[in-house]
Amino acid sequence: MHRFLVVIEKANGNYSAYSPDLPGCVATGRTREQVARNMHAATEMHVRGLQEDNLPVPQSHSSAEYVAIPI
Repeated sequence: MHRFLVVIEKANGNYSAYSPDLPGCVATGRTREQVARNMHAATEMHVRGLQEDNLPVPQSHSSAEYVAIPI
């Protein structure tokens, strides 16, 4: 099983997503839920494509955290 960080960003009128560990793997959607579903499908397709082409599946090295700054 592979796990990859997915970054979801709010854009003008929709959402976009990407994975830092899977260059070129991106998705969009009207809602956060839709982009999450689309990105899940895109990630699966990207990894399957790598495997079918006998290319290595990258290891996930990315992580994320929120930083709280008192104002």
